[in-house]
Amino acid sequence: MTYPLTHIDPSAKIGQNVTIDPFTMIHGDVEIGDGTWIGSNVTIFPGARIGKNVRIFPGAVISAIPQDLKFGGEKTTAEIGDNCTIRECVTINRGTVDKDRTVIGKNCLIMAYVHIAHDCQIADNCILANSVQMAGHVTVGEFAIIGGSTAIHQFASIGKHVMISGGSLVRKDVPPYTKSGREPLTYAGINSVGLRRRNFTDAQIADIQEIYRYVYQKGLNIQTALSEIEEQISPSLERDEILSFIRSSERGIMKG
Repeated sequence: MTYPLTHIDPSAKIGQNVTIDPFTMIHGDVEIGDGTWIGSNVTIFPGARIGKNVRIFPGAVISAIPQDLKFGGEKTTAEIGDNCTIRECVTINRGTVDKDRTVIGKNCLIMAYVHIAHDCQIADNCILANSVQMAGHVTVGEFAIIGGSTAIHQFASIGKHVMISGGSLVRKDVPPYTKSGREPLTYAGINSVGLRRRNFTDAQIADIQEIYRYVYQKGLNIQTALSEIEEQISPSLERDEILSFIRSSERGIMKG
Protein backbone atom coordinates (compact mmCIF):
# COMPACT_ATOMS: atom_id res chain seq x y z
CA MET A 1 0.00 0.00 0.00
CA THR A 2 1.28 3.45 -0.93
CA TYR A 3 -0.17 6.94 -0.66
CA PRO A 4 -0.38 9.83 -3.15
CA LEU A 5 2.25 11.87 -1.28
CA THR A 6 4.78 9.02 -1.35
CA HIS A 7 7.44 9.11 -4.09
CA ILE A 8 8.78 5.77 -5.34
CA ASP A 9 11.28 5.63 -8.18
CA PRO A 10 9.91 3.37 -10.94
CA SER A 11 13.07 1.24 -10.87
CA ALA A 12 12.73 0.37 -7.16
CA LYS A 13 11.78 -3.25 -6.49
CA ILE A 14 8.97 -3.42 -3.95
CA GLY A 15 7.74 -6.78 -2.59
CA GLN A 16 4.23 -7.94 -1.77
CA ASN A 17 2.15 -6.41 1.05
CA VAL A 18 4.57 -3.53 1.61
CA THR A 19 3.13 -0.37 3.23
CA ILE A 20 4.84 2.96 2.59
CA ASP A 21 3.36 5.95 4.42
CA PRO A 22 3.05 9.53 3.05
CA PHE A 23 6.01 11.89 2.60
CA THR A 24 8.50 9.05 2.19
CA MET A 25 11.05 9.03 -0.65
CA ILE A 26 12.22 5.75 -2.23
CA HIS A 27 15.07 6.24 -4.73
CA GLY A 28 16.10 3.94 -7.55
CA ASP A 29 18.33 0.86 -7.05
CA VAL A 30 16.35 -0.04 -3.93
CA GLU A 31 14.91 -3.45 -3.00
CA ILE A 32 12.27 -3.89 -0.28
CA GLY A 33 11.07 -7.32 0.85
CA ASP A 34 7.55 -8.59 1.41
CA GLY A 35 5.52 -7.40 4.38
CA THR A 36 7.72 -4.45 5.25
CA TRP A 37 6.27 -1.24 6.71
CA ILE A 38 7.95 2.12 6.14
CA GLY A 39 6.65 5.12 8.08
CA SER A 40 6.35 8.77 7.07
CA ASN A 41 9.29 11.03 6.26
CA VAL A 42 11.71 8.16 5.63
CA THR A 43 14.35 8.53 2.92
CA ILE A 44 15.74 5.40 1.29
CA PHE A 45 18.68 6.10 -1.02
CA PRO A 46 20.16 3.96 -3.81
CA GLY A 47 21.85 0.79 -2.67
CA ALA A 48 19.33 -0.10 0.05
CA ARG A 49 18.52 -3.81 0.31
CA ILE A 50 15.76 -4.25 2.88
CA GLY A 51 14.48 -7.68 3.88
CA LYS A 52 11.05 -9.05 4.71
CA ASN A 53 8.83 -7.86 7.56
CA VAL A 54 11.10 -4.95 8.43
CA ARG A 55 9.63 -1.95 10.27
CA ILE A 56 11.19 1.45 9.60
CA PHE A 57 9.90 4.33 11.71
CA PRO A 58 9.56 8.02 10.74
CA GLY A 59 12.64 10.10 10.06
CA ALA A 60 15.03 7.24 9.29
CA VAL A 61 17.57 7.64 6.48
CA ILE A 62 18.78 4.41 4.90
CA SER A 63 21.74 3.97 2.53
CA ALA A 64 22.91 7.59 2.36
CA ILE A 65 26.43 7.97 0.99
CA PRO A 66 29.25 7.48 3.54
CA GLN A 67 30.57 10.35 5.61
CA ASP A 68 34.03 9.46 4.36
CA LEU A 69 36.18 11.79 2.26
CA LYS A 70 37.72 8.76 0.51
CA PHE A 71 34.34 7.73 -0.90
CA GLY A 72 34.47 8.05 -4.68
CA GLY A 73 30.88 7.31 -5.66
CA GLU A 74 31.42 3.56 -6.03
CA LYS A 75 28.36 1.33 -6.23
CA THR A 76 27.78 -0.08 -2.74
CA THR A 77 24.89 -1.21 -0.57
CA ALA A 78 23.29 -0.98 2.85
CA GLU A 79 21.59 -4.28 3.72
CA ILE A 80 18.98 -4.85 6.43
CA GLY A 81 17.93 -8.41 7.27
CA ASP A 82 14.45 -9.82 7.79
CA ASN A 83 12.35 -8.89 10.82
CA CYS A 84 14.45 -5.90 11.88
CA THR A 85 13.00 -2.84 13.58
CA ILE A 86 14.59 0.51 12.71
CA ARG A 87 13.28 3.21 15.02
CA GLU A 88 12.92 6.98 14.59
CA CYS A 89 15.69 9.02 12.98
CA VAL A 90 18.16 6.16 12.60
CA THR A 91 20.83 6.78 9.94
CA ILE A 92 22.51 3.87 8.15
CA ASN A 93 25.19 4.71 5.56
CA ARG A 94 26.07 2.42 2.69
CA GLY A 95 29.50 0.87 2.27
CA THR A 96 32.70 1.99 0.58
CA VAL A 97 35.20 0.14 -1.56
CA ASP A 98 36.62 -1.39 1.64
CA LYS A 99 33.79 -3.89 2.18
CA ASP A 100 31.31 -2.73 -0.48
CA ARG A 101 28.39 -2.92 1.94
CA THR A 102 27.04 -2.08 5.35
CA VAL A 103 25.13 -5.03 6.84
CA ILE A 104 22.56 -5.41 9.59
CA GLY A 105 21.56 -9.02 10.22
CA LYS A 106 18.13 -10.50 10.91
CA ASN A 107 15.95 -9.80 13.94
CA CYS A 108 17.84 -6.72 15.07
CA LEU A 109 16.38 -3.82 17.07
CA ILE A 110 17.98 -0.49 16.22
CA MET A 111 16.52 2.14 18.55
CA ALA A 112 15.98 5.84 17.92
CA TYR A 113 18.80 8.17 16.78
CA VAL A 114 21.35 5.41 16.24
CA HIS A 115 24.01 6.09 13.59
CA ILE A 116 25.59 3.14 11.77
CA ALA A 117 28.43 4.29 9.54
CA HIS A 118 29.85 2.81 6.34
CA ASP A 119 31.07 -0.78 6.16
CA CYS A 120 29.77 -1.79 9.60
CA GLN A 121 28.83 -5.46 9.93
CA ILE A 122 26.18 -6.24 12.56
CA ALA A 123 25.19 -9.87 13.05
CA ASP A 124 21.74 -11.31 13.79
CA ASN A 125 19.67 -10.64 16.92
CA CYS A 126 21.54 -7.55 18.10
CA ILE A 127 20.08 -4.64 20.06
CA LEU A 128 21.48 -1.12 19.74
CA ALA A 129 19.79 1.17 22.27
CA ASN A 130 18.96 4.84 21.72
CA SER A 131 21.67 7.12 20.33
CA VAL A 132 24.42 4.53 19.88
CA GLN A 133 26.95 6.18 17.56
CA MET A 134 28.96 3.72 15.50
CA ALA A 135 31.90 4.82 13.35
CA GLY A 136 32.95 3.05 10.16
CA HIS A 137 34.16 -0.55 9.78
CA VAL A 138 32.83 -1.74 13.16
CA THR A 139 31.88 -5.42 13.53
CA VAL A 140 29.33 -6.69 16.06
CA GLY A 141 28.69 -10.35 16.85
CA GLU A 142 25.29 -11.98 17.23
CA PHE A 143 23.10 -11.32 20.30
CA ALA A 144 25.20 -8.31 21.34
CA ILE A 145 23.41 -5.61 23.33
CA ILE A 146 24.88 -2.10 23.27
CA GLY A 147 23.55 0.42 25.80
CA GLY A 148 22.24 3.86 24.90
CA SER A 149 24.55 6.77 23.99
CA THR A 150 27.53 4.47 23.52
CA ALA A 151 30.15 5.71 21.04
CA ILE A 152 32.18 3.10 19.15
CA HIS A 153 35.56 3.82 17.54
CA GLN A 154 36.13 2.95 13.90
CA PHE A 155 37.43 -0.57 13.19
CA ALA A 156 36.44 -1.76 16.68
CA SER A 157 35.22 -5.34 17.03
CA ILE A 158 32.52 -6.41 19.49
CA GLY A 159 32.08 -10.12 20.15
CA LYS A 160 28.89 -12.16 20.26
CA HIS A 161 26.69 -12.25 23.39
CA VAL A 162 28.31 -9.06 24.70
CA MET A 163 26.56 -6.55 26.99
CA ILE A 164 27.96 -3.00 26.97
CA SER A 165 26.77 -0.47 29.54
CA GLY A 166 25.04 2.70 28.34
CA GLY A 167 27.18 5.79 27.87
CA SER A 168 30.34 3.79 27.20
CA LEU A 169 33.23 4.82 24.95
CA VAL A 170 34.39 1.74 23.02
CA ARG A 171 37.98 2.35 21.93
CA LYS A 172 39.21 -1.25 22.18
CA ASP A 173 37.80 -4.60 21.06
CA VAL A 174 35.27 -6.26 23.37
CA PRO A 175 35.72 -10.06 23.60
CA PRO A 176 32.69 -12.37 23.27
CA TYR A 177 30.42 -13.34 26.20
CA THR A 178 31.52 -10.41 28.38
CA LYS A 179 29.92 -7.47 30.16
CA SER A 180 31.68 -4.12 30.14
CA GLY A 181 31.27 -0.61 31.48
CA ARG A 182 33.03 2.27 33.27
CA GLU A 183 35.51 4.71 31.74
CA PRO A 184 37.84 3.62 30.29
CA LEU A 185 35.84 0.61 29.17
CA THR A 186 36.56 -2.27 31.54
CA TYR A 187 35.72 -5.96 31.91
CA ALA A 188 32.79 -6.37 34.33
CA GLY A 189 32.34 -10.15 34.27
CA ILE A 190 30.69 -12.45 31.78
CA ASN A 191 27.18 -11.96 30.46
CA SER A 192 25.80 -14.91 32.39
CA VAL A 193 22.19 -13.71 32.30
CA GLY A 194 22.27 -13.32 28.53
CA LEU A 195 23.97 -16.69 28.11
CA ARG A 196 21.31 -18.46 30.17
CA ARG A 197 18.63 -16.81 28.07
CA ARG A 198 20.35 -18.30 25.04
CA ASN A 199 20.33 -21.78 26.64
CA PHE A 200 24.01 -22.04 27.50
CA THR A 201 24.55 -24.75 30.12
CA ASP A 202 26.01 -24.12 33.57
CA ALA A 203 29.13 -26.02 32.49
CA GLN A 204 29.60 -23.80 29.43
CA ILE A 205 29.14 -20.65 31.51
CA ALA A 206 31.61 -21.90 34.12
CA ASP A 207 34.21 -22.59 31.41
CA ILE A 208 33.77 -19.12 29.92
CA GLN A 209 34.13 -17.59 33.38
CA GLU A 210 37.31 -19.57 34.02
CA ILE A 211 38.79 -18.49 30.68
CA TYR A 212 38.32 -14.83 31.55
CA ARG A 213 39.91 -15.35 34.97
CA TYR A 214 43.11 -16.14 33.09
CA VAL A 215 42.68 -13.14 30.79
CA TYR A 216 41.66 -10.53 33.36
CA GLN A 217 42.06 -11.68 36.96
CA LYS A 218 45.31 -13.64 37.34
CA GLY A 219 47.73 -10.82 36.58
CA LEU A 220 49.06 -12.48 33.41
CA ASN A 221 50.01 -10.75 30.21
CA ILE A 222 47.81 -11.65 27.25
CA GLN A 223 50.17 -14.08 25.55
CA THR A 224 50.83 -15.98 28.76
CA ALA A 225 47.12 -16.05 29.57
CA LEU A 226 46.27 -17.50 26.16
CA SER A 227 48.93 -20.18 26.51
CA GLU A 228 47.67 -21.10 29.98
CA ILE A 229 44.09 -21.32 28.68
CA GLU A 230 45.14 -23.72 25.94
CA GLU A 231 47.01 -25.90 28.46
CA GLN A 232 44.51 -25.86 31.31
CA ILE A 233 41.05 -25.65 29.70
CA SER A 234 39.62 -28.33 27.43
CA PRO A 235 38.88 -27.33 23.82
CA SER A 236 35.36 -26.11 23.14
CA LEU A 237 33.60 -23.87 20.66
CA GLU A 238 33.53 -21.05 23.21
CA ARG A 239 37.16 -21.44 24.27
CA ASP A 240 38.42 -21.50 20.70
CA GLU A 241 36.27 -18.52 19.73
CA ILE A 242 37.61 -16.43 22.62
CA LEU A 243 41.20 -17.37 21.76
CA SER A 244 40.68 -16.57 18.09
CA PHE A 245 39.02 -13.23 18.87
CA ILE A 246 41.80 -12.05 21.15
CA ARG A 247 44.59 -13.19 18.85
CA SER A 248 43.02 -11.51 15.83
CA SER A 249 42.36 -8.22 17.66
CA GLU A 250 44.16 -5.38 15.92
CA ARG A 251 43.13 -2.64 18.36
CA GLY A 252 43.75 -4.72 21.48
CA ILE A 253 41.05 -5.79 23.90
CA MET A 254 39.43 -3.74 26.67
CA LYS A 255 41.25 -3.55 29.99
CA GLY A 256 40.59 -5.73 33.01
